[in-house]
Amino acid sequence: MSGSPAFLMRLVASGFSIAEKAQVIVQQVMSGGDLGVVEKTGAHDLQTKADRLVQLSICSSLARKFPKLTIIGEEIVVWVDPLDGTKEYTEGLLDHVTVLIGFSYAGKAIAGVINQPYYNYQAGAGAVLGRTIWGVLNLGVFGIQLKEAPEGKHIITTTRSHSSKLVNDCICAMKADEVIRVGGAGNKVIQLIEGKASAYVFASPGCKKWDTCAPEAILHAVSGKLTDIHGNPFQYHKDVKHMNSAGVLATLKNFDYYASLVPDSVKTALVP
Repeated sequence: MSGSPAFLMRLVASGFSIAEKAQVIVQQVMSGGDLGVVEKTGAHDLQTKADRLVQLSICSSLARKFPKLTIIGEEIVVWVDPLDGTKEYTEGLLDHVTVLIGFSYAGKAIAGVINQPYYNYQAGAGAVLGRTIWGVLNLGVFGIQLKEAPEGKHIITTTRSHSSKLVNDCICAMKADEVIRVGGAGNKVIQLIEGKASAYVFASPGCKKWDTCAPEAILHAVSGKLTDIHGNPFQYHKDVKHMNSAGVLATLKNFDYYASLVPDSVKTALVP
């Protein structure tokens, strides 16, 4: 598998088109009224008809256009989350929901596509519903306007559905002026890029590589940083374990400041 820039751009362009189709599927399932919800491992780990249909659409489209591509691999690995924020989707918190397609090369997240099927859904009649954001390392990010969080304000975005003592202990240590609890890793990274939050903190296992690959690539493409809670970079080669067992820490700027505030007790509890 070639790691050439031309091939990567073809892959990302296809990812963009596929994500736009995924947006339509997500919207159609919601408007149809039957979400087809099933529990995977419990009440906080759900799957819907939209998850299943989008996964099938993305994988079949990529396989058709790139028959030699192995989806989660050879050198380029594709990490797909068909519906990031499934629980929020089932509860009608539609602005939390994203479709994630991440591309890695030699174990490193290098490009990503994030679709927000319900971007602008509260803007009223006439507003364009949904948007697709894409980015490539060393090229930039497109489809979103970069904005920094207010200077001197420490605004933390964190999990809405998977809180724990470790998560709360870590957030307390961050000396936050405000804590925003929302669903979806993609959604949280978008909050960093749009200046709504200054750090994304999730001091817990549970997040997977398909949750973080696309958001990480997009955040890194605008000079941000996303790592585990120890500051270690994630690896995305085909044989890596899927669970991000040491949590997530991400910022657009001032990463070292937030990393320095992570309590030792949290670091000890979260083994990479």
